[in-house]
Amino acid sequence: MKGKTAIIGIGRTRFGEHYELDPEDLIDEAGLMALDSAGIERKDLDACYISDYLLQVTNKIGLEEGFISQLLERNIPIERMRSFSSALLNACNAIESGKYDVVLVGGMEKMTDRWSKIRDNLMLLEDHWAYYAGGTPETNHELLLREYMKSYGIRGENQEKLMMTLAQISVKNHRNAVKNEYAHFQREIDVKRVLAARTEEKRILGLYDFAPISDGATALILASSKKADEYTDSPVYVLATALATDYISYPSRSYRAGFIASRISMEKALKSAGITLDDIKILEVYDQSTVLE
Repeated sequence: MKGKTAIIGIGRTRFGEHYELDPEDLIDEAGLMALDSAGIERKDLDACYISDYLLQVTNKIGLEEGFISQLLERNIPIERMRSFSSALLNACNAIESGKYDVVLVGGMEKMTDRWSKIRDNLMLLEDHWAYYAGGTPETNHELLLREYMKSYGIRGENQEKLMMTLAQISVKNHRNAVKNEYAHFQREIDVKRVLAARTEEKRILGLYDFAPISDGATALILASSKKADEYTDSPVYVLATALATDYISYPSRSYRAGFIASRISMEKALKSAGITLDDIKILEVYDQSTVLE
């Protein structure tokens, strides 16, 4: 694994409604936990890559680099990214290029501070044209699902099977959360409950098809392969990272029954790692909705 990036420490907060905490408190908790997990101190960090999606809107914080520097009491390079995956990729690139040896990657969000306005915020961030047309986040997911069924001719019994599969995804996620001390909700649900929520809302997707609005933070400590051996006997190596993009406007995309960007980045990551899909034993994917998963 020479030349690869290793994960040597992890930390995270519980996810939920943390009205009493500031974003700084959340990333501080996750970051300190990660440092402790790796057995290092703040002075050992060469750089930080921090991500958030909405802090400028929810908490009027536009200079995250500054308050992270203040928390760490360090003058190291700190970069702010839009997503955790982007922060991770850039940190790995920096380590593998030889620029840094030990880096903290963190992500935080404080969405419940704007509970009454958060859906408007998400709508504007996704696509301002969709916003003025009343395109809520939920609507966009329904459009994706309908386009998928139309493109692949899924109807009748097969459509019922698809909708049942989506319901089972929600049931599975809630079951996993019961054993996860950091999960927002720790209770099981059944398929009947998922289907009942859809019926109640008179939509093809209901309450349990979507992830909740949550506050929380996560942090990783990354190290070069040389440094990782100094801190742990069991580093977890990042075999590959890849990113791709697509048009922000959903109607403008050339393919609307899925995500070209996800497919491109997956193909690049597999090629970089030198493996195939058959080598993968578990997937952890973004599940803003059962449709996306």
